[in-house]
Amino acid sequence: MNSASIKDIREPIESYLKDFETSFRNSMKSSVPLLDVIMNYLVSHKGKRMRPLFVFLSAGVCGNINDRTQRTATMIELLHTATLVHDDVVDDSHKRRGFFSINALWKNKIAVLAGDYLLSRGLLLSLDNNDFDLLKIVSDATREMSEGELLQIEKARRLDITEEIYFEIIKKKTASLIAACCKAGAVSVNAPGDMPERMHAFGEYAGIAFQIKDDLFDYQKNNSAGKPVGNDLKEKKMTLPLIYALSQTGFFEKQRIISAVRKKNAEPEIVNAVIEKVKNLEGISYATEKMFFYRDKALEILKTFEPGAMTRSLEQLVHYTIERNK
Repeated sequence: MNSASIKDIREPIESYLKDFETSFRNSMKSSVPLLDVIMNYLVSHKGKRMRPLFVFLSAGVCGNINDRTQRTATMIELLHTATLVHDDVVDDSHKRRGFFSINALWKNKIAVLAGDYLLSRGLLLSLDNNDFDLLKIVSDATREMSEGELLQIEKARRLDITEEIYFEIIKKKTASLIAACCKAGAVSVNAPGDMPERMHAFGEYAGIAFQIKDDLFDYQKNNSAGKPVGNDLKEKKMTLPLIYALSQTGFFEKQRIISAVRKKNAEPEIVNAVIEKVKNLEGISYATEKMFFYRDKALEILKTFEPGAMTRSLEQLVHYTIERNK
């Protein structure tokens, strides 16, 4: 399938996305001047709104987009934004999408509180409208995201992640939220039968492919993702290319690579040498094959839904997530 631009993908839901932007801005407003300044800063440096896209398109595939769909998209984007603010504190990151992060401008304490505020706004949006079914879906995803991040941190200390553990981590920390977007979108339009569960499975597979693509950016010198090459290695994150490469070496070579990641991960020449080693051991090729495998699993599920403009855009969105260069 020919790759489509975000503009093409958005076309069937453009009017809903415009309403979403208004709803999202309004949901972030605060009577506390400092919070209002921070919220305005966050809104002015928005991303592609990938998660609202998954919500609206999934809802459109399963039924008629409505006010509950709008609230779902807003709630999930509030949660997602909160996790990004908190992640920057955890990672001590001073840049986000090429701009200064909240913790870089206002320090960690204020950044954590701003993230908490966003999370509370998302929870209240659901509770005030009795959207308990949608809140349950998103709360489950939030729990899994936290578990995934903590599992990754725990394993990074020992650098002993197997491929099985890697997929458990990314299923929790990334795929769970995209799966929640798709399932909640379906539930928001009262999709019948097993549609919500099929949408959840679709989102999970698409989310796994999305994260593998993100991990591959670490090995691409010319990526436009705003992600420094070798950043995961510097943070001792064991991603699929490295895990596979280590499985292809002998014991002593494996220990040498692990030692380099553990002790010399701040030295650019060592990081570059590890990257080259991973490439030579087919780590990139293997991870790319796995990414396509999960993309195809997502698209197979999508074929079980009625074809149309919404389904076509959702298919294009899956292709976009793994073909993007940022």
